[in-house]
Amino acid sequence: MTTTRVPGTFRVVYLVFNTVANVTTQEGQVACFRNAAAHLEPGGCFVVENGVPQLQRLPLGERFVPFEVTPEHLGFDEYDVVTQRMWSHHYRPHEGRSVSVPLRYAWPAELDLMAQLAGLRLRDRWAGFDRSPFTATSPSHVSVWEKPVP
Repeated sequence: MTTTRVPGTFRVVYLVFNTVANVTTQEGQVACFRNAAAHLEPGGCFVVENGVPQLQRLPLGERFVPFEVTPEHLGFDEYDVVTQRMWSHHYRPHEGRSVSVPLRYAWPAELDLMAQLAGLRLRDRWAGFDRSPFTATSPSHVSVWEKPVP
């Protein structure tokens, strides 16, 4: 995502389901935006679906936020608020397996700045692909940045 190039330009480049968070450094995320912009034709859009950090649910001094606790799946996110690193932990007791995924969270405003650094401007932002309004309590967002037409 940060360096791979393909021939041609496109009307749409997209990253869904928190993909941008898999790039675990700010420098890498900025490179991802620049790479996406380089693949867009003028007027083309970069679309990102991403979660909003659930830090409002995090008590002061705590690091863990459960998001699913059932007999089949124990899921919780671990936050490092100093580095913006996080890990999404998933345990499936009946299957005897677990996985922890390293991520880097970014606020929508920080992603807007990354887009600006890549020469893109915000066109739309919704809470989901159904185009419902994005609010202060939205757990995720779909943001659309556009490459200006010269």
